[in-house]
Amino acid sequence: MKILIWIGVALLTLSLGFGLVQTLASERVEVVELETRNEQGEHVITRLWIMDYEGYQYLRVGADGSGWFSRLVANDTVQVTRGDVTKRYRTVQRPDLDKPINELMQAKYTWGDTFFATVFGSREGSIPIELHELED
Repeated sequence: MKILIWIGVALLTLSLGFGLVQTLASERVEVVELETRNEQGEHVITRLWIMDYEGYQYLRVGADGSGWFSRLVANDTVQVTRGDVTKRYRTVQRPDLDKPINELMQAKYTWGDTFFATVFGSREGSIPIELHELED
């Protein structure tokens, strides 16, 4: 019985430790809030990393996609809150810029970017999402 308790405690400790490292890796540098709409028209907020490059802002999705990316593709516009500023954008997929955006993200987010690439897969095939601001 003691062995089962120790195994349970060890698994719980590992899970909590992994969650803490994941949170530190993702939230310690700049994070923006992307607002998309799901199929029911409800607003969904996703916290993402962002990069500035040659006059545009970029988000990045992995090669295998994600829920936020599917919602982004399904809608014409998104809303991004960066700091205290919220703006509407049209998005453009820019797979041709994967190399410079990946390098810049690695430089900005350092070990956090390495952590996520190691745990969830490499950055190969990731797609930079270019944000084009819309006038209200």
